[in-house]
Amino acid sequence: MNDIQALLNGLLDSINDAVIIADGDGNPLRSNPAFETLMGFTSKGGAEVSRLAAGMIYRAINPGAGGRWRGLVTCPDGRERPFEVTAAAINPSTDSADRYLCVVRPAIAEEAGAAGGSFGYDTLTGLPNRDLFGDRIGQAVLQANRTGASVALMTMGLDRFTLVNDALGHGAGDRLLMEVARRLKMCVRETDTAVRLDGDKFALVMAIADTDDSVIVAEKALNAVKEPFALDGQEVVVTFSIGISVYPLDADSSAQLVKHAENALHYAKVSGRNQYQFFSKDMNRKAKSRLELEGRMRRALANQEFVVFYQPKVSADRDAIVGAEALIRWMDPERGMVPPGEFIPVAEESGQIEPIGTWVLRQSCIQNRLWQEAGFNPIKVSVNVSARQFRSPSLLQTVTEVLDSTGLDPKWLELEITESMLMNDVDTAVRKMKALRDLGIGLSIDDFGTGYSSLSYLGRFPITTLKIDRAFIADVDTNPKTAEIARAIIGLSRGLNLEVVAEGAEIAEHIMFLRNNGCDTVQGFYYSRPVPADEFERMMGQRVMAHA
Repeated sequence: MNDIQALLNGLLDSINDAVIIADGDGNPLRSNPAFETLMGFTSKGGAEVSRLAAGMIYRAINPGAGGRWRGLVTCPDGRERPFEVTAAAINPSTDSADRYLCVVRPAIAEEAGAAGGSFGYDTLTGLPNRDLFGDRIGQAVLQANRTGASVALMTMGLDRFTLVNDALGHGAGDRLLMEVARRLKMCVRETDTAVRLDGDKFALVMAIADTDDSVIVAEKALNAVKEPFALDGQEVVVTFSIGISVYPLDADSSAQLVKHAENALHYAKVSGRNQYQFFSKDMNRKAKSRLELEGRMRRALANQEFVVFYQPKVSADRDAIVGAEALIRWMDPERGMVPPGEFIPVAEESGQIEPIGTWVLRQSCIQNRLWQEAGFNPIKVSVNVSARQFRSPSLLQTVTEVLDSTGLDPKWLELEITESMLMNDVDTAVRKMKALRDLGIGLSIDDFGTGYSSLSYLGRFPITTLKIDRAFIADVDTNPKTAEIARAIIGLSRGLNLEVVAEGAEIAEHIMFLRNNGCDTVQGFYYSRPVPADEFERMMGQRVMAHA
């Protein structure tokens, strides 16, 4: 055995390949001179050689690595260089535990290059990129296991970054990201890692002694990015949403740490943005519940579980139905009716709102055509358009195709658009609205007065209807200020030759006020809640609408 060991030692000392021998647990037992030369040791490194070797072996034999790892290693001179490690399990004798033979080579330039820049680094911001992200987390977790410390992972995303790109162009967006990266680096220690993951998403990996340490850094990051940015002569203000998970408190592996930080980031965004949220088990349950809801929604569309209800719009003078608003309802076979406020936001965020919205549009047009064929007086049916639908390049094509396929005269269709959707890019919104109006359909601004102040733009929007939000109707009978606002909106609408619709009329006093002040059309529980198509049809057969 001694002869074999001597032969092995002589072989390791003489070959040019850098080699590490490790035990079955990945602990380095021996490295050869070629390894020390490759890493840049000018003298016997001892413990430092073992430390470097251990880190490389850990990454190569980590489950899922497949015995191979490629990444950056901090060499004795302090510089990071790309290396590739290949590890193979060996068993030199039957009475010995497994060993690993690890060969270390410099990474090939073409393989090490990332997007034309330095390996492992983002070319725009200079921060480590996603290639290096997992490695830094793995190192931090390994170190935490040795020292008994904790690791905080923060994933962060800029809120509404796309608005900067849309308004000022991608060049300005890139300069914003560079400045965000610079400020972020100032929030952490040199031993911590700031990463640009992709797009407007960043991350921080840091060793912490206490959870409060991560709170301090999160607040520093929020405040740093909140300061105005000077871009193309304009001051731009953006905010961060931050999700935080802590090892080993929240996770028992680096992969779980990443997943939980992502869940926390999502929660921070849907909870109002411009804040940080720590991962919690309750949050994980909510994330799972949301994923289940998304899956059930997809099945619901395929299984025809959605239905359209209709709420009548009534002439304030004649108490007769003159229109309807189409409103989606979900009849879940297991849960019964799912409230729209529960599933519509999830549909909007997940992108399912587009196929669902198209389905509602088609069903509403089909139903309206059926009522006309049954001999009822034609009425205009209004269909809500979500922000995501309105931004979609295919909206015009979708509306055109639905009208063609259902045979509905365009004048009996109206699309309801919320005022805030129009203010991000007024010129684009006006062009899209004109194209829709050219089809012959009506356009209504919904919830008027509750969003951005769009009075200065109102004359530019090619709309046919202005809808007064229920907030201005709720107390018109008791609040003189609210009553004056409602009168002003009615007067403005009439001055612009627009139909005015008041929603949220619930009591006789509301109806009396609106009738006396020249409001054309009323919608609300005073007459009816939204009802299924057959019940709405029964109400259409009445000459005069009785109040509910």
